[in-house]
Amino acid sequence: MAAMAMRLPVARKPVRQSAAPGGEKHLVAPGDIITTDTGYMRGHGTYVGEEKLIASVAGAVERVNKLVYVKALKTRYNGEVGDIVVGRITEVQQKRWKVETNSRLDSVLLLSSMNLPGGELRRRSAEDELAMRDYLQEGDLISAEVQSVFSDGAVSLHTRSLKYGKLGQGVLVQVSPSLVKRQKTHFHDLPCGASVILGNNGFIWIYPTPEQKDEEAGGFTTNLEPVPLSDREVISRLRNCIVALVTQKLMLFDTSILYCYEASLPHQIKDILKPEVMEEIVLETRQRLLDLEG
Repeated sequence: MAAMAMRLPVARKPVRQSAAPGGEKHLVAPGDIITTDTGYMRGHGTYVGEEKLIASVAGAVERVNKLVYVKALKTRYNGEVGDIVVGRITEVQQKRWKVETNSRLDSVLLLSSMNLPGGELRRRSAEDELAMRDYLQEGDLISAEVQSVFSDGAVSLHTRSLKYGKLGQGVLVQVSPSLVKRQKTHFHDLPCGASVILGNNGFIWIYPTPEQKDEEAGGFTTNLEPVPLSDREVISRLRNCIVALVTQKLMLFDTSILYCYEASLPHQIKDILKPEVMEEIVLETRQRLLDLEG
């Protein structure tokens, strides 16, 4: 007979709530009345009924002057210029690649919007177009920056900096884009021995920290050397910690991931995904974050 894991109910420890900077967000569920004032303009996620502005989705109420809209808590990625994203190549087309970025429409990476191998600066020729599949092909993972957003919501990407480009060995974790905190940088080398790319689109890439930055490759050579067991264990632990944070609806950024990693060290990697262990380490992480703020 297979062994069954059972757990008894335990009382949750009270957690001190901290007010968000600039006040608490006004959260609403579908059908909740946002305002009865007729002076507001109706935005996304709202409708008017009986002269009242009512929410049609669950999320946070946002106000821009007279415009009121609801920012959904669980939604597809809506691109903004300057966002860092992790995507997967789905199709090679004429002078462009189609990229899956967790948005409603496929994103586009133009041949003219990427670095050539070695960082060459020149006009793209017919030879470059014929060699597109040598640079990137279907299934390849890339990191990129949002260059522009089209009127239909589709996103145009670029990889003109050497920090972007093709991703090598690592682990991809897909989370809700609303749980990734916007920061100045989304590339983090963590002191535990691994690095993460926190894509604004909810794709998170965990990989071993490279010993030296290869600036001459132009982002197209991938290191296929076997990854040591110690690095694989660190990456697996980080992956499980991110899953735990997402399950408990805690925002993902470098500090929260590192605190969760440190809180998980007394436990085995496979035990992190047990509900009681998950709750314990995330509770400790949340408390450390509150102490850091206060």
